[in-house]
Amino acid sequence: MAEMKTRLKSDLTAAMKARDEVRTRTLRMVLTAVSNEEVAGEAARELSDDEITKVITREAKKRKEAAEAFDKGGRADKADAERAESEVLTDYLPAQLSDAELTDLVAAAVAEAGVSDVKGMGKVMKAVNPKIGGRAEGGRVAAEVKRQLGA
Repeated sequence: MAEMKTRLKSDLTAAMKARDEVRTRTLRMVLTAVSNEEVAGEAARELSDDEITKVITREAKKRKEAAEAFDKGGRADKADAERAESEVLTDYLPAQLSDAELTDLVAAAVAEAGVSDVKGMGKVMKAVNPKIGGRAEGGRVAAEVKRQLGA
């Protein structure tokens, strides 16, 4: 079993014992998403830690978007609940890159790809994404690439 999945399960047990409703609810949701991902496709398989991190990242993004939607709809209580879940998920994600680190990585990828205008954005994104490895949101990366390419 992947180390991340083991950690999630043991943290769920601890949250249940501590009667931490938000953490319990969030970890159950993430473990369900991981299980669904494991059985999706042709044959059931065990996810690696990297794949589990991607699932957690996707779930955290859903919580952030839901919180924004609830804010717009005037449902502050629901928005706060979504933000609380997002904070729990953040504990399981790698530390986010600072703006300076992101700028340096994108600059290196631009130089590596040999691109000078926005038409080559796809090449730069293809080069930079493996180096970022989930430590920055795609929109943030794309905005920095556009900025450096002069869009």
